[in-house]
Amino acid sequence: MKQKIELENKYILITGGAGFIGSNLIISLLRRFSNIHIISIDSMATNNPIQLKEWRLKCIEDEVKNHPESTYTFIKGNIADVETVQNLFNKYNFSIVVNLAAQAGVRYSINHPDTCMASNIIGFYNIIEACRKSGNTKHLVYASSSSVYGGSTKVPFSVDDNVDTPVSLYAATKKSNELIAHSYSKLYNIPCTGLRFFTVYGPGGRTDMAYYSFTEKLVRGDKIDVFNYGDCQRDFTYIDDIVEGIIRVMGSAPEKKTGEDGLPIPPYALYNIGGGNPENLMDFVHILADELIRAKVLDNDFDIDKHVNLLPMQAGDVPVTYADASGLERDFGFKPTIDLRTGLRKFAEWYSDYNRK
Repeated sequence: MKQKIELENKYILITGGAGFIGSNLIISLLRRFSNIHIISIDSMATNNPIQLKEWRLKCIEDEVKNHPESTYTFIKGNIADVETVQNLFNKYNFSIVVNLAAQAGVRYSINHPDTCMASNIIGFYNIIEACRKSGNTKHLVYASSSSVYGGSTKVPFSVDDNVDTPVSLYAATKKSNELIAHSYSKLYNIPCTGLRFFTVYGPGGRTDMAYYSFTEKLVRGDKIDVFNYGDCQRDFTYIDDIVEGIIRVMGSAPEKKTGEDGLPIPPYALYNIGGGNPENLMDFVHILADELIRAKVLDNDFDIDKHVNLLPMQAGDVPVTYADASGLERDFGFKPTIDLRTGLRKFAEWYSDYNRK
């Protein structure tokens, strides 16, 4: 059972608000709900281009002007700093917390383990501990990742699968978040929902993701590296589907119940958000090239096959991601529907426009 939460007239904290998912979530919340109060925090880390983060913040600011009945506050700060987090919770009476701030990226975590641990472990702990101290958090929603499934060959990936063998530090931190959230929900009766995202993409996305980094290299005339000789599959999820899933989850918290022992039954839930339709990596590359040509980012005679380096699997990567999102459909009546070509077309059109400006 779920406990319904009205989002209007609530103070909502969104961490990672200048990030890809966070910024799109804020804009969608402003458009959908009146009299909503959003506080956003982001460290504005420079591992991704700061200009893109500033562009996302500008998009939010433009949207805010259309909704005078709501409020939006942006704070530059790091959730790994406990004083910053506690001051936020002391100032605002947050009913809902959406923790999207993280140092994302499998390969980045291998090369920068200290940054990954600070944001993903210390930062997450600071957030959930502040929720405990406030005593007002009706729902903590947090980002996990399909990376937790590691090299599992059982497909599709189910939230009931054993995920005790991560193959990257990033995956290990996300699994740790799930364990911490479960223990806090049990000990302190805090409703927590984790969302395992599957390869999120779309306009204004992370530049380290394949669809974006491939585009940048192809525009320069460079070759792109395709690992495992192209024999990989990814369950791509368009940003609008991700945001829709988050909003539905935000408004429906796991119900608080007491067990026969008189102690709380953990109000805890975990869901995959993925299309459930994995695409072959080489098919993805060809669709991306088609849409970049259509958007006039690449020339009409561009031959993608001449710009591909086929390489063996790299450390930390996995051969397949494949979401069983039946839980999301069962509990919220929703499943991602935007197909890869439609999503990449929107990205290519945005990329052309963004770079022209």
